[in-house]
Amino acid sequence: MTDIEIARSRKMSDIGVIARKLGVPSCDLERYGKYKAKVAARPNVKKDAKLILVTAINPTAAGEGKTTVSIGLADALNLIGAKTCLALREPSLGPVFGVKGGATGGGYSQIVPMEDINLHFTGDFHAITAANNLLCALVDNSVFQGNPLNIDPNKILFNRTLDVNDRALRGVTVNRGVKDATEHSEKFNITAACEIMAILALASDLPDLKRRLGKILVAYTYDGKPVFASDLHAQDAMTILLKDALKPNLVQTLGKTPAFVHCGPFANIAHGCNSVSATKLAMTFADYTVTEAGFGADLGAEKFLDVKCRVSGLCPNAVVVVATVRALKLHGGAQKDDLSREDVESLQRGMCNLVRHVTNIRDVYRLPVIVAINRFTADTEREISAIKSATRQLGVEAVVCDVWGKGGRGAKELARRVTELCNEPDSEFTFAYETRDPVADKIRKIAQKIYGAQDVAFSPEAEESIRALADVCAVDALPVVIAKTQYSFSDDPKLLGAPSGFTLRIRNVEYRGGAGFLVALAGNMLLMPGLSAKPNAVNMTIDDDGNIDGLY
Repeated sequence: MTDIEIARSRKMSDIGVIARKLGVPSCDLERYGKYKAKVAARPNVKKDAKLILVTAINPTAAGEGKTTVSIGLADALNLIGAKTCLALREPSLGPVFGVKGGATGGGYSQIVPMEDINLHFTGDFHAITAANNLLCALVDNSVFQGNPLNIDPNKILFNRTLDVNDRALRGVTVNRGVKDATEHSEKFNITAACEIMAILALASDLPDLKRRLGKILVAYTYDGKPVFASDLHAQDAMTILLKDALKPNLVQTLGKTPAFVHCGPFANIAHGCNSVSATKLAMTFADYTVTEAGFGADLGAEKFLDVKCRVSGLCPNAVVVVATVRALKLHGGAQKDDLSREDVESLQRGMCNLVRHVTNIRDVYRLPVIVAINRFTADTEREISAIKSATRQLGVEAVVCDVWGKGGRGAKELARRVTELCNEPDSEFTFAYETRDPVADKIRKIAQKIYGAQDVAFSPEAEESIRALADVCAVDALPVVIAKTQYSFSDDPKLLGAPSGFTLRIRNVEYRGGAGFLVALAGNMLLMPGLSAKPNAVNMTIDDDGNIDGLY
């Protein structure tokens, strides 16, 4: 039975039933059909609400099931009597049609309706794309209409966006052959990496959204002065396009657990977390909220803790680090074709990757942590025992879960242990760096404390960017998002395990004034991914009745 057949074999509840189960007033529910809705309620986090962050080790190309574990854990918590809600990111069409396929979980641990969520959902990504490109159009139009702001076309910084992987758009020329228009070079970002996605994920309400949109740095003038979206009077029109997208989306799991699914910044090239408003709404109505941060803990969890928690005031009561046998073997030197074979030696060598992620959460951020072993059918008892033995030496528990095949029933033990962690005395949560640290020091602290780097090397362009941005705002007051490969602690995707002594290369630093952070581009990381030799799109089918296969 395929994932889609499994999903269809389980009858979904009307979204009104799910809302009542959670406690959302009907007056705050804006339906998008029978199984999806926007929620217009204002967050009011319960004092004793518990927040559980799910993260992972550095993944293989197919991912390690972090979303699947998040969903299964939430279902399991409800099964053991803990009122629980999910808060997840929206999938991007880039991975859906690229390498990974859909991002709604798998097997019996899915959020549904899966096809809708993976595709157009409630239109949030389209609204973000439209608002982004409206701003770009207003910039070019201002230059065309006599250039009253004195914008230098060669110093336009704000890029157009599209929610598909398309490497051809990494460099384009606009206005070519257009009469009386100024030709200039540009590039596209994928929607999940654009600043408006980050703004929507961090904005608290419409006034805050409009304020943040106005602070987007779009260009410099011929005499070097910054031009913001507010100078173009663009923020109101952009807010109009985004007013509905600002409201979190409510759906459900196959286990009928309520799930807020809202915003979807990537963690390797953006800040990797769902919206603050969705997380806080979940914590308003539920006793336990399960959320996730993208890719490994060096990316998603670091940004969740150092950016999202810093901005929102949130703090996880427990952190779950997802690990798989196959990923640990890959980090231990096993070849990709051998990951399904028993190989305890490679697994033990690869444990260094898991150990570093766990100790970072425990020792750098001082948060309670537990390991969830996402079990695959090929995993052997010897391999599972090796993981448990290694984590036991750290004083950290590892719990096996089988949520793909059993749903919430496959994570009951994990759920019980997580609730115990959540009810321990409050931790002394700390950040990896202080807000007052200089920009270079923030990047260096992340690189050394979290990645294991010896030092950071800034390109001349990056150093000049930091100097130039100091004239625009108080850059040292902003948190930092590092864009780097998800496959390694370093900026080299081939450097697996837990490397140390390397130098992290920062080639540029970009200002995201509306989002309220800086983006440091490490290594060869690009903000517009490309498609693989055989993208997932070519494996998809739709029959004459509209039934889709191959989305996951």
